[in-house]
Amino acid sequence: MERWRIASCGRNTLSPCPPHTFGGQKDSDFVSAREIWKVKEKKLLLLLHMADNSEGGLYVCMNTFLAFGREHVERHFRKTGQSVYMHLKRHVREKVRGASGGALPKRRNSKMFLDLDTDDDLNSDDYEYEDEAKLVIFPDHYEIALPNIEELPALVTIACDAVLSSKSPYRKQDPDTWENELPVSKYANNLTQLDNGVRIPPSGWKCARCDLRENLWLNLTDGSVLCGKWFFDSSGGNGHALEHYRDTGYPLAVKLGTITPDGADVYSFQEEEAVLDPHLAKHLAHFGIDMLHMHGTENGLQDNDIKPRVSEWEVIQETGTKLKPMYGPGYTGLKNLGNSCYLSSVMQAIFSIPEFQRAYVGNLPRIFDYSPLDPTQDFNTQMTKLGHGLLSGQYSKPPVKSELIEQVMKEEHKPQQNGISPRMFKAFVSKSHPEFSSNRQQDAQEFFLHLVNLVERNRIGSENPSDVFRFLVEERIQCCQTRKVRYTERVDYLMQLPVAMEAATNKDELIAYELTRREAESNRRPLPELVRAKIPFSACLQAFSEPENVDDFWSSALQAKSAGVKTSRFASFPEYLVVQIKKFTFGLDWVPKKFDVSVDMPDLLDINHLRARGLQPGEEELPDISPPIVIPDDSKDRLMTQLIDPSDIDESSVMQLAEMGFPLEACRKAVYFTGNMGAEVAFNWIVVHMEEPDFAEPLTMPGYGGAASAGASVFGATGLDNQPPEETVAIITSMGFHRNQAIQALRATNSNLERALDWIFSHPEFEEDSDFVIEMENNANANIVSEAKPEGPRVKDGSGMYELFAFISHMGTSTMSGHYVCHIKKEGRWVIYNDHKVCASERPPKDLGYMYFYRRIPS
Repeated sequence: MERWRIASCGRNTLSPCPPHTFGGQKDSDFVSAREIWKVKEKKLLLLLHMADNSEGGLYVCMNTFLAFGREHVERHFRKTGQSVYMHLKRHVREKVRGASGGALPKRRNSKMFLDLDTDDDLNSDDYEYEDEAKLVIFPDHYEIALPNIEELPALVTIACDAVLSSKSPYRKQDPDTWENELPVSKYANNLTQLDNGVRIPPSGWKCARCDLRENLWLNLTDGSVLCGKWFFDSSGGNGHALEHYRDTGYPLAVKLGTITPDGADVYSFQEEEAVLDPHLAKHLAHFGIDMLHMHGTENGLQDNDIKPRVSEWEVIQETGTKLKPMYGPGYTGLKNLGNSCYLSSVMQAIFSIPEFQRAYVGNLPRIFDYSPLDPTQDFNTQMTKLGHGLLSGQYSKPPVKSELIEQVMKEEHKPQQNGISPRMFKAFVSKSHPEFSSNRQQDAQEFFLHLVNLVERNRIGSENPSDVFRFLVEERIQCCQTRKVRYTERVDYLMQLPVAMEAATNKDELIAYELTRREAESNRRPLPELVRAKIPFSACLQAFSEPENVDDFWSSALQAKSAGVKTSRFASFPEYLVVQIKKFTFGLDWVPKKFDVSVDMPDLLDINHLRARGLQPGEEELPDISPPIVIPDDSKDRLMTQLIDPSDIDESSVMQLAEMGFPLEACRKAVYFTGNMGAEVAFNWIVVHMEEPDFAEPLTMPGYGGAASAGASVFGATGLDNQPPEETVAIITSMGFHRNQAIQALRATNSNLERALDWIFSHPEFEEDSDFVIEMENNANANIVSEAKPEGPRVKDGSGMYELFAFISHMGTSTMSGHYVCHIKKEGRWVIYNDHKVCASERPPKDLGYMYFYRRIPS
């Protein structure tokens, strides 16, 4: 095929050039024709929908089809050497006026060829759009206007056509689309349900085979409640629901906590995928669950709740108050993608914290420079991109004076705040998560913990901004019969306060309101004005510190089950304290409900009196005797017949145990010798063996040649027998990296070449810091193992005095519906973040919040 190049002359012209070049570019600068049509058919073009919002347009790499703003395309060119880009730009212009002053008659806009969403805030009668596309050749920025079918080679023409005609990827990713494509289970129509008298309560669920109380699944045949698999984000369970299917063959299960009038999450073990059950209401009713009890209206609210909820919506969103829009750095909103307000509210609060600003936006050049070749799949890159969009001020600019005058003249002064779209960020952080990847409303508290987990898993070197939330909780458990105690510590990231309804200060008003409401309902009269329960914050704090009963408590003093009580205190205070008011629960009729209460949250919070004190004089500790380890028969068989490879040790369980303060190698041995059955079983092993002299020694197995150190690099420990293959080291060093850096990266990734390269790019601070590698190589023949000290829980302890700086509020009947809004105190004034709208707050509803963010006051 004949190629063309751009000749250097007074104007850009095209002239023939030798084969296999295009403006000096190789064939590798373009993907193959097959890949181009693959892009066109599967609509994989990324970021195209942002071309009209990015100042200067977007540059699409014609090899990877990744798009970059003007300020980042040079970085991509230097990093990859890819030099052919398509420049896309959408221009928004005021329409030409007719003689009468009005816009000319509408006609089909032939100048729009990109699949972009138009700006809803612009009046279509006054504005028109024009799309522009051209090829740009780097580094000289040669430009070729498009379309140019007559003069460009066929391969280039096909590539350009694929991009220009491609649909936005997010239309295909619309959850409404794929949710409707769930297949109907072939077992749904004729599902057998046992008449065993099982009735499922609306709350208090627990796995029938272990003590887990989350990620629970109800088998629709026999009513068994069992835990699911262990997820990538460290949530989940021990896989007992799957084991139950293998034992019984009962195929369908529904996830507890997801049941609404619109459906629930149903999984078919036999078909190995999420499915639809058209008879779900009938199948749930068999176990006493009435999923259709709630008859929702279009906005998801019950008919008899409309008036009270309208009031709540008005108060939290400050409706009826003239709110002044805010512009500039830190005052950028986020577009609602459809029930994405939970994500927007959490991210606005997160990026108001200096530690997160420094970790991501402050390190933007380094993170972008060392991002993988596909930055859409890198958490730190996406966090940095979102943080920069919120904090830079580039996407929150006030209208110019001429525009304001024109709006006033038209009597339609509505300040335009477009905000930025978090589509790519949401797609990445929700990937593989069954709830956050859906289009349903979610719990902001659950997303906060999910985000903290992602930050932990993708920490940038030694810096971990989520440490500001981390604190230690001391749990004191007392045997009621012997009065002996046990003290343990665990890591947590937020403080959950119960709603002390019995402490309401307006009980008489509540009783009178309830009687009036019922009378109005029975007589079909308008409902009375809502009376909201007023709860003192001190009562919620008191309820938090009260002792609670421990279910199935096993007393080591009695060697039997007994009654036990537990109290919780702070073993350390975090730098930033997140407080959740536990407003959501389930009624006896299985209907999710919300405590519509007003809590007088303080601006200044002192919890120093909740500081843990440890073992007190006169207290006697419970003996260090663990309960008998009961291993199911199938697990015993698995343990006896299948010795797990040390490299397959469940590192998530190891990390849970290590955060409790146990030595790293002891944790790895505990998980190994209990057959990867989970942190709870491994903890029992630790209690039994912690007095042994080799308790903290590295795991050694005769068949594995010494210390089993796979995975230990997560905590900085590396063994000699983890020496990577020399040929793999040579491949990395041939790319220009130091040998020690290559060895360190391969050891951290179990000698996986691709992961090792990503590790190098994400850990630039380790480039020269490899003395321990040299030392280990020099002492290899001496069989010396270099072992780092086990890392304890990372906490930033200090005073328990805090001041409120942000809170997230929820409007609606449950976490599965409604809307979230965030208020943040900046520069001495409260600001409301309501999706893309950012305004100065006039009456911040601090008493109606759901999550509160406090910062420590320096002592």
